[in-house]
Amino acid sequence: MVRDCRGYWRTTVEEVPAGTDYLYRLDRKIDRPDPASHWQPFGIDRASRLVDHSAFAWHDGSWGGRRLDELVIYELHVGTFTPEGTFAAVIPRLAQLAELGITAIELMPVAQFPGERNWGYDGVHPFAAQDSYGGPDGFKALVDACHGEGLAVVLDVVYNHLGPAGNYLREFGPYFTARYHSPWGEAVNFDGGDSDEVRRYFIENARHWFRRYHVDALRLDAIHAIYDFSAKPFLLELGEEVRQQSKQLERPCLLIAESDLNDSRVIRPPQAGGYGLDAQWSDDFHHAVHTLLTGESQGYYRDFGRCEDLVLTLREGFAYAWRYSNYRRRRHGNSAVDLPGRQFVVCSQNHDQVGNRLTGERLITLAGFEGAKIAAAAVLLAPFLPLLFMGEEYGETAPFNYFVSFPDPELNEAVRRGRREEFRSFHWHREPADPGSEATFESSKLCWQRRHEAPGRELLAFYRRLLELRREIPALRNLEEKCDAAVAGNGGKAVWMTRRDADCRILVLMNFDEVACQPVSPVADEGAWEKLLDSADAAWLGPGATLPERIEQGSRLEMPARSCALYRQLPSRKG
Repeated sequence: MVRDCRGYWRTTVEEVPAGTDYLYRLDRKIDRPDPASHWQPFGIDRASRLVDHSAFAWHDGSWGGRRLDELVIYELHVGTFTPEGTFAAVIPRLAQLAELGITAIELMPVAQFPGERNWGYDGVHPFAAQDSYGGPDGFKALVDACHGEGLAVVLDVVYNHLGPAGNYLREFGPYFTARYHSPWGEAVNFDGGDSDEVRRYFIENARHWFRRYHVDALRLDAIHAIYDFSAKPFLLELGEEVRQQSKQLERPCLLIAESDLNDSRVIRPPQAGGYGLDAQWSDDFHHAVHTLLTGESQGYYRDFGRCEDLVLTLREGFAYAWRYSNYRRRRHGNSAVDLPGRQFVVCSQNHDQVGNRLTGERLITLAGFEGAKIAAAAVLLAPFLPLLFMGEEYGETAPFNYFVSFPDPELNEAVRRGRREEFRSFHWHREPADPGSEATFESSKLCWQRRHEAPGRELLAFYRRLLELRREIPALRNLEEKCDAAVAGNGGKAVWMTRRDADCRILVLMNFDEVACQPVSPVADEGAWEKLLDSADAAWLGPGATLPERIEQGSRLEMPARSCALYRQLPSRKG
């Protein structure tokens, strides 16, 4: 191979068919797989295989994608979503998700990782779909089937680090830098010498998934660990490239950031000084709902636990917008009050918030059946993009633990030590589940039968009804504006929220407390409001509804503990 002026080594080998296995020999001493390999059929350390992407027969020619404001996201982990743990095994479940009202599935990372069990964040071949899941054709078949069911595909990608086993990228060039350090060691070199080529590597990765695999959106993992002080940050350049890709493909290609920064610049347009990404997660929403339902105050939950935190998030997107954080011991975030709700992804649980607990408990285990219903209503009736974590729709009780399968025993032991250290700030002193144990992985798999049995069957119906209302009612479909919200009681844990679209107006009442309350009525207008949904109703296995079917100005209300209700304003009678 011959080295060019930019540091690339090149040669041409003719008549090499798809399916050929190959390696690179570095310095005539050591063989390594291709750092941009599209298939690793023998694992992370051995030969790469050539893929002919044009050979796959797609059936989604009429697929036009999904607009951002249409997304109802369902996050899943391929390995634990089904007993088989493959791309192919996901396909028979898609129709049930679409019937529920899901419009997009979000896959935890599928880039090739060490072993056969991993969350996916230890991937070391960013361009290669995990072979044990089904490899390139298996992933394409899943995306194709999703589009056939009207489901968009969001792929979780990791541009802030590579895994610790099989990471040979540093041997091919200055892809990492010692100038910054991430939680995973040396940071990726996005702004130092030769960083133009590093940035191009990851930009081409994004284009790869959109173009060759027809994915609809990328969820960018932990962008707060992408360190870049250049005049044109990597995220800004990535956004520009993906918008150009979207024009070429004539369908939406979306970028959704996971960020711990509460920085509205991430989603502001470039002309307003932002990076121009389409949406970002609001962890504040999760933390506000979680603490109101569980009472937990360890770690970062120390900053939450008051109704006012949820109210601020509903109104502004963030609870912390240059507000003092006790957990961080400094002010945190900036204002997003002027940005539309469709640019924020919210949830009551996800892989991080469940899996990074000592024993991987889901919210229903911590807050009970009634708590799970009020959390569902908070997420699905809020003016944001909702995300559900696999199994929550029927109250899955199996834990979702962190798991790996590193071949190196010392690395597995280092992971165990790291997990113990991570839990210290939460004052969890018991021994966590062993990440390297196959039993930890197996115990994290869903039990789909629960959706057909009480109480999972009724909870599933409750989610379905919430999603129906979200589609049918204009005020709930409108994600351009956020909402008005306030604490609804004196000393209790009740919140009310109103949303509107033209002449349509709705009211949501939520009592997070374990005792009944008399919320302050927000109904200031003349006229009547009809009740559309009440989580306390016996139809949802609730304790029995006590709120009236109609309310008017000055109505006295009595809300059961751990309940929520939705009202719609009736048209006024004139003349």
